[in-house]
Amino acid sequence: MEERIRTMICRFVGESPAGRFPESDEPYFDEPLVGYAAADDPLFDDYKRIIGAFHRTPHEVMEIGFGTGVRAATVISWILPITQPTRDSNRRETVYPSPAWARTRNFGEQLNAALRRHVTEWLAEQGHRAVAPQLEATWREYPETPVGRASTWSERHAAYAAGLGTFSLNDALITPRGIAHRCGSVITDLPLTPSPRPYPDHYHNCLYYREKSCGACIGRCPAGAISYQGHDKDACSRYVYGTAVAAVAEKYGVTQTGCGLCQTKVPCEGQIPAGTTDA
Repeated sequence: MEERIRTMICRFVGESPAGRFPESDEPYFDEPLVGYAAADDPLFDDYKRIIGAFHRTPHEVMEIGFGTGVRAATVISWILPITQPTRDSNRRETVYPSPAWARTRNFGEQLNAALRRHVTEWLAEQGHRAVAPQLEATWREYPETPVGRASTWSERHAAYAAGLGTFSLNDALITPRGIAHRCGSVITDLPLTPSPRPYPDHYHNCLYYREKSCGACIGRCPAGAISYQGHDKDACSRYVYGTAVAAVAEKYGVTQTGCGLCQTKVPCEGQIPAGTTDA
């Protein structure tokens, strides 16, 4: 069943007309990565401490969707890697995202939402309850929390639980396909085999945390929101949701632009970077 689900997700992303630039028919994303986490994984309880008490466990999301007593079994998580041409276009930028990056953030995320709906509907056809946390009616994003901008469900943290990558100096997730991606998830009562987490710690894929040999994302941030002390989520949010949108959204024909400069022209852009200790 795990392989059937992976194939279903990859097919939808590869075949959906909504997954392509209308002017070129080129895709927004490469083939997805898919992982699975057990709903009972203690990490999901830990996230209430790490992110905030408002962050929901898989069981809480299932109960909101289907009623008290309905238990989750698995979190299905995926990574949608942004294509090389789009990454190349953003590498050349120093202030605002490229048009291709902004359109991928805007329209590619619409595809991601459609994928969430597709996965839940497919699972329902197989006789299983399923809910996409970000599409659930009570999902909330909070601009100001003790950890900065956060929501009732973090797709990045779900992906980490599913073994798809580790975190970085700029707070993004470095996966085997790199840091330039979108991610999504669905929670289901279908028991599936959890994916291994093949990393010794939650920062392992980041060269700075692994061996203090990087920091390229610091110089790439036009908002000055990244330093060796970490990521200033408030400064980042003001830039991504305010400054960049005001500057280029109308010009690019989008409502959300993203930024992604710190996810391109860096060693982890499209892979887990090899460090000096890997030679």
